[in-house]
Amino acid sequence: MKTMRLLLFLPGLAALAWGAVLFSEYAFPLRPDVLGTLGWLVGGPLAHDLLIAPLVGAVGFALSRFLPERWKTPVTTGAVLTGVLTLLAFPLLWRPFGAARNPGLHDADTVTGLLVSLAVVWLGVLVAVFWKRLVSGKDGSNRPYHSRD
Repeated sequence: MKTMRLLLFLPGLAALAWGAVLFSEYAFPLRPDVLGTLGWLVGGPLAHDLLIAPLVGAVGFALSRFLPERWKTPVTTGAVLTGVLTLLAFPLLWRPFGAARNPGLHDADTVTGLLVSLAVVWLGVLVAVFWKRLVSGKDGSNRPYHSRD
């Protein structure tokens, strides 16, 4: 087990060192945009630990306590997908309105794309909940509606 940990630790340490080298090449000599980068590097983990993680924990706790059993898995999956999609879209949502756009991903309408994606996710949650109910028998078994002959 110690050998496996060492085999996992060494590449991680090498990646950390390489990241430090690349950041030092970027950061020196100091410029105003470096301070903005440092703000993101420090502010991101602080925002996660002080805002996002407690909110996600509270929502997860509420979902696990108050949802009926058949709703738990689909709604929890929908909540996770909502969080991931929102985190992926956040950098593009953050840019100022009317900012210069690069060809490719950045010229898309991020807000509409996010809202459509979230609508599809939550429609899938509803389908999963009601599909499970439709497919299960009236007696609560997992058999489709068939005669009991």
